[in-house]
Amino acid sequence: MNDLSPQKMAEGTRDAMYENDFKLHDMGIQITEIAPGYAKATMTVTKSMLNGHGMTHGGSTFSLADTAFAYACNTHNKVTVASGCDITFSAPSKEGDVLTAVAKETILMGRSGIYDVTVTRQDGQVVALFRGRSRTISGEVIKHD
Repeated sequence: MNDLSPQKMAEGTRDAMYENDFKLHDMGIQITEIAPGYAKATMTVTKSMLNGHGMTHGGSTFSLADTAFAYACNTHNKVTVASGCDITFSAPSKEGDVLTAVAKETILMGRSGIYDVTVTRQDGQVVALFRGRSRTISGEVIKHD
């Protein structure tokens, strides 16, 4: 896989992960952009994602942010997982809103990385800020024969 450009590598990792990413499919999350150290994901808030106040459940917003984080930190074709994260919810969203999570690699040092994810509504309002810490483990994302 060393003959692939960094962009082709990012696209290949997205494609390799996508098929078996059952949570992504269950929630209707789409990976709309991918690049080395970067991912953009969107999700339309459905009724099943609402909490008792009629707002998007924090876990649903978190799952969108976490998905963008996962795709961004695996773009280098090294199996990478979360070692920790935190999220700050800054505004509500509701059924029908389209949320977009943009994950950017802030720092990559050896096997550890930090990724910042901003989640916005379709009107540009920031809904949440997420910071993920990653750890590379053994293996490659793109399986080759």
